[in-house]
Amino acid sequence: MATVGKVIKCKAAVAWEAGKPLVIEEVEVAPPQKMEVRIKILYTSLCHTDVYFWEAKSQDSVFPRILGHEAAGVVESVGEGVTEVAPGDHVLPVFTGECGDCAHCKSAESNMCSLLRINTERAVMIGDQKSRFSINGKPVYHFLGTSTFSEYTVLHVGCLAKINPQAPLDKVCVLSCGISTGLGATLNVAKPFKGSSVAVFGLGAVGLGAAEGARLAGASRVIGVDLNPARFEEAKKFGVTEFVNPKDYNKPVQEVIAEMTDGGVDRSVECTGNINAMISAFECVHDGWGVAVLVGVPHKEAVFKTHPVNFLNERTLKGTFFGNYKPRSDLPSVVEMYMNKELEVDKFITHTVPFAEINKAFELMLKGEGLRCVIRME
Repeated sequence: MATVGKVIKCKAAVAWEAGKPLVIEEVEVAPPQKMEVRIKILYTSLCHTDVYFWEAKSQDSVFPRILGHEAAGVVESVGEGVTEVAPGDHVLPVFTGECGDCAHCKSAESNMCSLLRINTERAVMIGDQKSRFSINGKPVYHFLGTSTFSEYTVLHVGCLAKINPQAPLDKVCVLSCGISTGLGATLNVAKPFKGSSVAVFGLGAVGLGAAEGARLAGASRVIGVDLNPARFEEAKKFGVTEFVNPKDYNKPVQEVIAEMTDGGVDRSVECTGNINAMISAFECVHDGWGVAVLVGVPHKEAVFKTHPVNFLNERTLKGTFFGNYKPRSDLPSVVEMYMNKELEVDKFITHTVPFAEINKAFELMLKGEGLRCVIRME
């Protein structure tokens, strides 16, 4: 290709400052260096994490920055040492990675790569601590090692999952973050048995991914817990059978669920990051065999309190990161679940906008409308 080894000029949506609309700018994207890959992004979607760092209300964020981390694209060129992917391959960029060499990558039980695990503060490439994006010679910073709100982006090869070229990229782009996180939390960590009961706390895209996992596992009851009653009708499509709004009761929601289920659910998955929801999710599982899985990210000062007897009574509490999926090894099989019509992805996509209207996706998310808005780059 004529672009290999050269700087590419393309459009990117740049966040210049916190909370201000993104601006479509012409940026220069440098060629990939050692162990890096440059890809052409075809579809990207908006995840709440992008909004969180764009607002920058409760954490430091670096500007100017190119956000975005849920996407699908095609490899344009590869840097020195890259053998895993080649130009033309269809890929999903992922906010965490799999180097293949560290103790975590070599462990069958972990997906928390020492080299490439999520780092929200890192705004440059790990190889040389420099950005691959610039405008008029001045750097524009990376986000989560992905920066998919750009027609072209550069990633470490360990943050790319090579997928079936037949898979529709406008659909499977949403599998590179939130939905896989919820799905894996249920299938890989909670592991509900056929006919079991599962409570899902938080019915956003991640929670509905968890509910979808419960549906796939053959759970007979899936209880959705959310403060927004408008979400229940939508949640039925994902296998949620009952809905509990904690605001409707004058006692803790874990007590409500225990009464509904004769002592507690078999499994629960917490997808809000709210510390009280986390405690409820743990305390609502049945003694003797109940397993609760925490997915949501809490406030950094939050503290989890529960009575130790809850553990002594044989309840299990687990945490998960990205649904325990190793990006390169496991994501291709999640795409195959969609291709085999087991996993239903289309119902997660409620809106589509062209790249020029990317700010509309932010407006929808801020209003709490829909689940996933896919942004067409072309």
